[in-house]
Amino acid sequence: MSLPTGGTAMSGRKFVLSFLIVAALLSAPFTKPKTMAAFTSISVYGAWHCGSDFCSWASVRNMTDFDNRNHWMIDRGDGSPSVNLVVLSFVHPLRLLNKTNDAGTSQGVPIGMTQAVVDYFKTRGIRVQLSIGGITYTDAWNQALATNPTQLGLNAAEAAQRLGVGIEIDYEENTNPNLPGLQSFIDAYRSVHPYDASGSNHAARLTIDLAAGDRWLIALARKATADWLRTTAPVLDYANAMVPSRQPNSAATAEADWQEHVDGKPQFAPPILPLAPAKFTGALYIVTGSRAAPECTSFSSSLINSTGSYVQTVTPNGAGSTSGMLGYMFWAAECPATRRVCTVPPNSCEGGVGVGANTYNVPIPMAPLRQS
Repeated sequence: MSLPTGGTAMSGRKFVLSFLIVAALLSAPFTKPKTMAAFTSISVYGAWHCGSDFCSWASVRNMTDFDNRNHWMIDRGDGSPSVNLVVLSFVHPLRLLNKTNDAGTSQGVPIGMTQAVVDYFKTRGIRVQLSIGGITYTDAWNQALATNPTQLGLNAAEAAQRLGVGIEIDYEENTNPNLPGLQSFIDAYRSVHPYDASGSNHAARLTIDLAAGDRWLIALARKATADWLRTTAPVLDYANAMVPSRQPNSAATAEADWQEHVDGKPQFAPPILPLAPAKFTGALYIVTGSRAAPECTSFSSSLINSTGSYVQTVTPNGAGSTSGMLGYMFWAAECPATRRVCTVPPNSCEGGVGVGANTYNVPIPMAPLRQS
């Protein structure tokens, strides 16, 4: 079969053009595909709970009223809880040491922190901890640690066993913390409830609060990262990077604080070591004054949403081997302060915290935590 006139020339031109294209492709510099950051699901998604009297828990709650005010925590609208952890705040350290019994305290624990309140959450698969301290009780921490830190640790362990809860250390002494005393407290607690990586013994869950970043509570952060939060020899389960003085105005601001924990502060003398992402949570406000924050009512416009990628992908920088922080903590449920709105209807938090729990597929009950 003969080609039309000019067919041979056209075929030649096509061959040359194809050759040039292939040659160009082969000579182009090879670009390695970008490596995607490992994506780790959120494990801890909890709220500090201040009760109806601004964190004192000084009265026994009517459980019908308690449910009316806090139902959003156990039901985000689809029957599932909005959180997988509640931290009842706060226990007075000196009263716990003395096992005080008075109008507002029983065996050193506020009378409002009852078994009924604990079981309200635990029967829905939500873990519970008691927070010892808070900034208001810093002097009480100092007094208790100076008096008998070992007995304080033993009393905390006993209260945890009695109620079936974990314990959070919230010791906010910035200038000269009694770290030997705190070490004795931890040693005493662990003598009763050894570290339990499985999480099956709720009373063995012992955590600590650190500052939002590494520029406050410096001595505490230095000690915790060096001795208590190492992945190779863990003593405490994890830390919470607490809220700063006000809600961050952007995701970048919040993430910059959290990144300080990941990086550590090598320029400090002595340095603060890096903290494994798997060993801490980041905290956000859910109330910020006279109105509920987007973190409470509107997930789509919240920092829970805009920081989610960072929280689930931040890579280790000197400590740990897996990407992603443990998750989030929220300050604070019900009535945290006299000048802040309470997270009760119509300001309950299903639309923010609750939607976040669904979006991030938060495990309820909480699964065993990553250890590195």
